[in-house]
Amino acid sequence: MSRILVTGTAGFIGFHLAKRLLGRGDEVIGLDSINDYYDIRVKHGRLSETGISGDGIEYGEIIESKIYQQYRFIKLNLEDRERLLKLFTECRFDKVCHLAAQAGVRYSLTNPYAYIDSNIHGFINILEACRHHSIAHLVYASSSSVYGLNEEMPFSTHHNVDHPISLYAASKKSNELMAHTYSYLYKIPTTGLRFFTVYGPWGRPDMALFKFTQAILEDQPIEVYNYGNMQRDFTYIDDIIEGVVRVLNKTPQSNPHWSGKHPDPSSSTAPYKIYNIGNNNPVRLMEFIETLEAQLGKKAQMTLLPLQPGDVPATWADVKDLIEDLDYQPHTTIQEGIGHFLSWYLSFYR
Repeated sequence: MSRILVTGTAGFIGFHLAKRLLGRGDEVIGLDSINDYYDIRVKHGRLSETGISGDGIEYGEIIESKIYQQYRFIKLNLEDRERLLKLFTECRFDKVCHLAAQAGVRYSLTNPYAYIDSNIHGFINILEACRHHSIAHLVYASSSSVYGLNEEMPFSTHHNVDHPISLYAASKKSNELMAHTYSYLYKIPTTGLRFFTVYGPWGRPDMALFKFTQAILEDQPIEVYNYGNMQRDFTYIDDIIEGVVRVLNKTPQSNPHWSGKHPDPSSSTAPYKIYNIGNNNPVRLMEFIETLEAQLGKKAQMTLLPLQPGDVPATWADVKDLIEDLDYQPHTTIQEGIGHFLSWYLSFYR
């Protein structure tokens, strides 16, 4: 059993991860700022599922779960360096899974400072806290968006990713660089996870599946970008969580074959590693919409639009390293995944 800090536990992935870790017997401290980037009812709903009442949470106060004996939660901003360091000192974590971040590609076009505050300032605070408190393994969320202008498919962690096309992507690439620096200088084992289009129950309302479902049920048109000529490596939440748990269990080591003459971006002489977590099966956006229509029994009204700034037309994850190192590959089909999402959505919104 480990004592694990999971940041972003009012968020989509963090909520599911906390439940999984608690289910296997770990002690978990959850952290989240509970900001209003999207419908806060969804965040409060996730918290309530883990025994944390969303109403009246005092900033900086550690709350005991009413469901899990080994779960505590604190409302805290990542930028609050003093309180964050105090939390590390008091709780003496074994491992950290850092999933909290300002998400969203398009939002970064209009609110860039939110990404610098949370994803850059917040991440350096996490790194410094890990440095000074002997954390055995830091796992953190990166994103498939770091591949940017790269057109070589499938996307591999061994590819160069120096050409991001959104500030969100740039902030995630920065996280990878910052983590490597701390792994090299202070020997902190760090693993970055490039998530590919995560979906499922309790998903984010700003993501396509959530928005499409809401619009179709309300007889509103859905916005389909790049005139429908998009492909995404949709990855179901349970597959993501299985990958995260396996990564948490495997502390990265120095790569003895790494060479500075031919540097591999995915590993290092430092205890540092990067993985893709995707379905390794890109799906056409129109096929995704057709599957949703079939399960809802209702056709979508579509507004076809050009590719949006910051978006890429296709994603496809190479997961060979995930298979070789962790004996794992995501497998949930979009038919299964969309079905599970709709069951949750229709229940949550009555």
